[in-house]
Amino acid sequence: MTSLQKKTALITGASGGIGFELAKLFAADGYDLVLVARTRETLQKLAEELSARYGVRAEVLPKDLALPGAPEEIHRQLGQSGVAVDILVNNAGFGTFGFFAETPPASTMEMLQVNMTALTHLTRLFVEDMRSKKFGRILNVASTAAFQPGPLMAVYYATKAYVLSFSEALANELRGTGVSVTVLCPGPTHTGFQKRAHMEGSPLTSGGNLPVMDAATVARIGYRGLMKGKTIVIPGFVNRLLVFSVRFGPRSVVTSIARRLQEK
Repeated sequence: MTSLQKKTALITGASGGIGFELAKLFAADGYDLVLVARTRETLQKLAEELSARYGVRAEVLPKDLALPGAPEEIHRQLGQSGVAVDILVNNAGFGTFGFFAETPPASTMEMLQVNMTALTHLTRLFVEDMRSKKFGRILNVASTAAFQPGPLMAVYYATKAYVLSFSEALANELRGTGVSVTVLCPGPTHTGFQKRAHMEGSPLTSGGNLPVMDAATVARIGYRGLMKGKTIVIPGFVNRLLVFSVRFGPRSVVTSIARRLQEK
């Protein structure tokens, strides 16, 4: 990508996992970066590494998307510094494992804020700029969890169903505007997600029932899908087969299977 063509990608949750790997892919293709996560030190190290290796500009914005004002702050700060975002990657998200009635309410509200509200708010703020330029790409990271209910992670699964539905509808609305929307739906993936959700012993994430993919592979498949303008990207044959099969099974059976896959 030449300097005349250089564009900027904003990536949330860039300090690890899929977001970290996506940042490397964008940098390798010459995109300038805006890296968003809670930890400044990790982001700064990544920014310096990518800038030195690929010659791109990498700006660091330490923000906690669990705070309602964070999306506005990000948009305002970039506007003040003259940074135009051409690609928005809403990757930040987390889950909690356990019975809904036993989960601390504060943790549930934070999850809703990060997984749905912040994603929606950032999309609304930046899609307006993209439409005016008649160019933009949006990548929202959901999960194969989006296609089914998930006992023991009821709210997390529901948030990902929202991301999938929202992304598909928005992709339709933006058709012909020069702005595309892609939703990435990975299955179990080796990231820091399992540790934060306290589900290391679950068969779903330990490889006992389904293959667990590595974050680099998932990111690469998602990146290619984004660049091709695909609406839904599901990495891995087994994951695609799972999504296809749940569409035809009775909901009660699908829900029961989802619980068995997650029980420790």
